[in-house]
Amino acid sequence: MRGAQLVGRWVESYTGMSADNIKGLLLALSSSLFIGASFIVKKKGLKKAGAAGVRAGVGGYSYLLEPLWWAGMIAMIVGEVANFAAYAFAPAILVTPLGALSIIISAVLAHIMLREKLHIFGILGCILCVVGSTTIVLHAPPERQIESVTEVWDLATEPAFLLYAGIVLAAAFVLIFRFAPQYGQTHIMVYIGICSLVGSLSVMSVKALGIALKLTFSGMNQLVYPQTWVFSFVVVSCIVTQMNYLNKALDTFNTAVVSPIYYTMFTSLTILASVIMFKDWDRQNPTQIVTEMCGFVTILSGTFLLHKTKDMVDGLPPNLPIRLPKHSDEDGYAAEGIPLRSAADGIPLRSPRGTDSFRSS
Repeated sequence: MRGAQLVGRWVESYTGMSADNIKGLLLALSSSLFIGASFIVKKKGLKKAGAAGVRAGVGGYSYLLEPLWWAGMIAMIVGEVANFAAYAFAPAILVTPLGALSIIISAVLAHIMLREKLHIFGILGCILCVVGSTTIVLHAPPERQIESVTEVWDLATEPAFLLYAGIVLAAAFVLIFRFAPQYGQTHIMVYIGICSLVGSLSVMSVKALGIALKLTFSGMNQLVYPQTWVFSFVVVSCIVTQMNYLNKALDTFNTAVVSPIYYTMFTSLTILASVIMFKDWDRQNPTQIVTEMCGFVTILSGTFLLHKTKDMVDGLPPNLPIRLPKHSDEDGYAAEGIPLRSAADGIPLRSPRGTDSFRSS
């Protein structure tokens, strides 16, 4: 025990990061690795199953008998669990932007394993994502020390966050009941707006629930508090709503357009919610805050560049319509496609990566 404490102090003094932040960072990185790799493994499984039976893109389910596809699903589940745990140790302003790293991993592995060409500007986009992520990691605020889920409840019921939650819910309800029926199929921001708004609340609830479980596993049972179950209910409600409208967005619009827009809105609103609820910036000076924002903008630039050029061949511009033709699918694999064509196919919790898994994001 004493040895572990000494190691923790050494790591904290050497890196300038708290021990909890380092745990959250490692969990977030492993999450991106597993989720990014899972898309490649799943697509290889889909291709193998499609060669022997009916393809998923035309209604086949032969991939359910393919071990390679299941290996990809298991990898994705492991990644999502790691992402959930990361929020219990590190602030959302550190964990959420790192979701972009799964896009890089998918792009690089697709280039190596699937022979899908990565344009030179796509490589530049990957580098920008790494630089931006490193900047955020080195300047992220320390995790707030919380001893009970009731402390999280007190933070969630402060006037500032209640005002934010009220505005978010009001905007989401207006979009769902007023604009979605009329404009959802023609305006991309309607469905993405709903996902992003609800997603910011889901991440805060996931973080609260993660803290409660972390404290419970450490010997301080938080399951006896009703607040824990309230946060659990909010998590489930937000996930169902978020996945429903993300599926609609991906089914209606080109995922190459959905992915960067959703990542930007989801991550921005999640950071804003975390700053309001957990007061992340109260523990930082203006220089650190500005540096973090610069890192975030760098990640956004890399993400947009990677998505914009992923279908380009040297000398040929991409041809990506915003809205998909009815009953069409971009890559022939429906919701089971590779995230390089749909980097959003995997995680509402962290950042946009998918419809078949919950990532926030």
